[in-house]
Amino acid sequence: MTSSAPTPPAHPDHPAPGTAPDLTPDSAHVIADDAEALAVAAELADAFRPGAAERDARRRLPREELGRLSASGLLGITVPRAHGGADVTAGTLAEVFRLLATADPSIAQIPQSHFVYVNVLRARGSAGQQEFFFREVLAGRRFGNAQAEAGTRHAQDIRTRLEPDGDRGHVLTGTKHYSTGALFAHWIPVLARGAEDKLYVAYVPRGAPGMTVVDDWDGMGQRTTVSGTVRLEGVTVPADHVVPHHLTFEGPQLHGAFAQLLHSAIDSGIARAALAEAARFVRTKSRPWFESDSETAAEDPLLVQRFGALELRVRAARALLEAAARAVDTATARLTDDTAAEASIAVAAAKAYAAETAVDTGSALFEVAGTRAALDELNLHRYWRDARTHTLHDPVRWKVQHLGRYVLDGTRPPRHGLV
Repeated sequence: MTSSAPTPPAHPDHPAPGTAPDLTPDSAHVIADDAEALAVAAELADAFRPGAAERDARRRLPREELGRLSASGLLGITVPRAHGGADVTAGTLAEVFRLLATADPSIAQIPQSHFVYVNVLRARGSAGQQEFFFREVLAGRRFGNAQAEAGTRHAQDIRTRLEPDGDRGHVLTGTKHYSTGALFAHWIPVLARGAEDKLYVAYVPRGAPGMTVVDDWDGMGQRTTVSGTVRLEGVTVPADHVVPHHLTFEGPQLHGAFAQLLHSAIDSGIARAALAEAARFVRTKSRPWFESDSETAAEDPLLVQRFGALELRVRAARALLEAAARAVDTATARLTDDTAAEASIAVAAAKAYAAETAVDTGSALFEVAGTRAALDELNLHRYWRDARTHTLHDPVRWKVQHLGRYVLDGTRPPRHGLV
């Protein structure tokens, strides 16, 4: 269902009715290497951090921030060097996401799908598809996603259909939910069932006839990810915009480990940001408890002990993230059933630990900061809300199951893309 040379859409930037306008840079910077990618990510994090609380409180969508993200060149850092990209390591990409999440977890989450679907093209795209879409990515174009569905039996029960349509290619029909970043995307990769009920990814320009992107996300956290609804009513897709995703899972693969690594990085970043906020609050606003005999709250030995314990967990989450990224890089260099399993298990450990750490640290912020921290006007609860919402993406209890089976009898994790 693929051919060699994708055809550009007639109006790649024309939004569907009621959607946000694109902010496409006149030109995007091309990042040269890992060191530059980390420096750019740190700079953007510093720029995005001051407005994060206000964006969350007012649900002000980060249009300008995403325009800046595109222009920075960060969205192109996993494009292979043969196509002009930096081809950074998984370790660098994880740290990019961790840094962005310390500033604004919603902005960090939006490009997660972008990098996942760049990776799909790396794994299964034809030479022509890679040439076309990698050029789009290096120009600052953003991929969203239309993957999850509501009301089905489970997460892998995909009902959206990709049907043949003669000379026109294919037709997409279905409804997607939790479509993070779709409102701001130039291209929306759609996960669908095609011939023989197999999985395909169709890369559709946002605003294509028959596609509607609805900003109806109303979550308690991650408020500005615009993870809303995408409706597909007879959307025509050329054959050269379709990738056979089902082939990914017929051998050793890193699709799930790569995607989950980025989620782990977001959780790790939220945990670090929450602890840093707690420390600032205690240093500058908290009063010491009268029984402590301390001059300041920051000198209270019980608070010092509690902060030390929290710091241990945040550091451990980052260490597990770095170990997981190394395992992914090792498997990328030499992909076998064993290296893929090691990478998936390492990522599962990082994700399970980072998820719990992010939620617990967001809650502990109030424990150490005291009553005043609960004032709604301060919006300190955004760390817990973001962590609690983001960690619902997939249950960590199943990651712990896979860890247990692996250590007990060497059972490799399944090839379903979520571990």
